[in-house]
Amino acid sequence: MAKELSGAGLRGQVAGKTALSTVGVSGSGLTYRGYDVKDLANQCEFEEVAYLILKGKLPTKTELFGYKQKLKGMRGLPQALKEVLERIPKEAHPMDVLRTGCSMLGNLEMENDFSEQSEVADRMLACFPSIICYWYRFSHDGLRIDTETCDDSIGGHFLHMLHGELPRKLHEQVMHVSLILYAEHEFNASTFTARVCASTLSDMHSCITGAIGSLRGPLHGGANEAAMAMIQQFTSADDAEEKMMGMLARKEKIMGFGHAIYRESDPRNDIIKGWSEKLAADVGDTVLYPVSVRCEEVMWREKKLFCNADFFHASAYNFMGIPTKLFTPIFVMSRLTGWAAHVMEQRADNRIIRPSAEYTGEDYRPVPAIDERD
Repeated sequence: MAKELSGAGLRGQVAGKTALSTVGVSGSGLTYRGYDVKDLANQCEFEEVAYLILKGKLPTKTELFGYKQKLKGMRGLPQALKEVLERIPKEAHPMDVLRTGCSMLGNLEMENDFSEQSEVADRMLACFPSIICYWYRFSHDGLRIDTETCDDSIGGHFLHMLHGELPRKLHEQVMHVSLILYAEHEFNASTFTARVCASTLSDMHSCITGAIGSLRGPLHGGANEAAMAMIQQFTSADDAEEKMMGMLARKEKIMGFGHAIYRESDPRNDIIKGWSEKLAADVGDTVLYPVSVRCEEVMWREKKLFCNADFFHASAYNFMGIPTKLFTPIFVMSRLTGWAAHVMEQRADNRIIRPSAEYTGEDYRPVPAIDERD
């Protein structure tokens, strides 16, 4: 008989090696290639961190300038891809749009050889914001937008296309922080999906498409959307506490709290919470941020559950005028860096990922004649 698994869902099982990140081990609890995520969020732009994750080191000033210029030149979408995006209805889930967009891009710009993997990753990093915003603005506003903006940053590029105007510096700064916090997180479900696909020696677009499919599930990437749907229902902090106590009494699932790895806090939460507070003050909010804080207090007091990275992201994105349905696609725009780096890492020392299963079905039995079957 196969050895019994020590935990459901492979939780706690070591499934491979990585030099990309540590979760719940050192520093504040999350590091990228040895650098604490808090230091990166405080001192770096997202493009610096993307370079770190994908290329293996932090860029020099000259390298960063060159990398930004390169990405700016890769934002445009092929006409055939635009035509596909225009056929996707307004009611579609934006994660499905990104999944389709990535797959279509792989048909138009195939990765013919693994030597092209770095270029393919940079291309997707540059154009994923274009894919989601082109579909959103066409399907919701009837506009065919220009996806080749003048913005230096990926976050600024996204906001510019979404709102049709240059983003405010504060908002661009928050996007840098947000994208840094979401960039990489070891062997989470979507990353493991990408590595399993990569282990078969599949192409980069297939690996990333599979990862998007995993992130689309509400137990993985949709917590910020669920958090926003919940906190928008509350009219005040007191109202939030009363209704949350009712939800807890009814044993309803409350998204945005707890984590599979972290035990006492999510290091990303404190960072984005601070920026949410700044954005709340900037827009004169007196409801959404206090409601979010009260929810955090109630969940810790009653269940000893802490906010994960998604919870205060909800209010932060809302304060910047980002539609709730686009919250998880922003996650993709960032996590693409981690996914692609894991694909490259898997390819560099590959062995197909093919675990065994513990069989729980019927014992061996003969096939009865058709007249003898019940």
